[in-house]
Amino acid sequence: MHVGFKTDKGIIRSSNEDACFVLLHDKVYILADGVGGGNSGEIASRTAVSEIANYVVKHPLDGLEDKYEIVGYLRDAIEQANHRIYDLAMEHEENSGMATTAIIVYVHKGKAYIGNIGDSRVYLYRNGDYLQLTEDHTYVNTLVKAGILSKEEADQDERKNVIIKALGAEPSVEPDFFQVEIMEGDILLACSDGLYDEVSDEEIISVIKEKDNMNELAAELVYRANRNGGRDNITVITLEITKEEIDE
Repeated sequence: MHVGFKTDKGIIRSSNEDACFVLLHDKVYILADGVGGGNSGEIASRTAVSEIANYVVKHPLDGLEDKYEIVGYLRDAIEQANHRIYDLAMEHEENSGMATTAIIVYVHKGKAYIGNIGDSRVYLYRNGDYLQLTEDHTYVNTLVKAGILSKEEADQDERKNVIIKALGAEPSVEPDFFQVEIMEGDILLACSDGLYDEVSDEEIISVIKEKDNMNELAAELVYRANRNGGRDNITVITLEITKEEIDE
């Protein structure tokens, strides 16, 4: 696996409420985008990635092969993080209402397992095609699914970043889970909305075609987001699938 990652506060924001964590040995990749007043969003996102990472360290993935076992494992990790964030919000008045998106990507034996809550995203790039694998938990996406808004209208709607699911918002959560067959040469891109709100799919594809190095790819995507406005924090994790992940 070739891995790159970068997080940046952007041009406008004074602090970075995004967070990411990479567990190279376990092939687990975590990203979160916090929301809340003051520094609460930063606390929420950092708590999310650290709690999930700690869960993986304390509960090794070795021996988990069945997809239902793996999804159950990811669910437990997310639930633990949710409890911790919710408890912190209840214990400290200044953190009331804090929450965060969360993405977990686990690569194992030719498959990518993804857990998702909120509007951070995972994309798959394969042979020139660029596909969003996750589904946004946003108000406008519910309108798109109901046929009330088109995708183009949703992209321009001022409510597009209003999320309806997040870690810490409720005592329990219902994340989405996805399993994707991967191939050698595939690129998985996990990102916060600070990337896709500023950089079009077409521009992202052109950057992917230009950059072979995953760290350079992550850095260039963050640069493009800032160049195009940088109105939000930006976090990117880039994963290039090698033969090792297919043959393990």
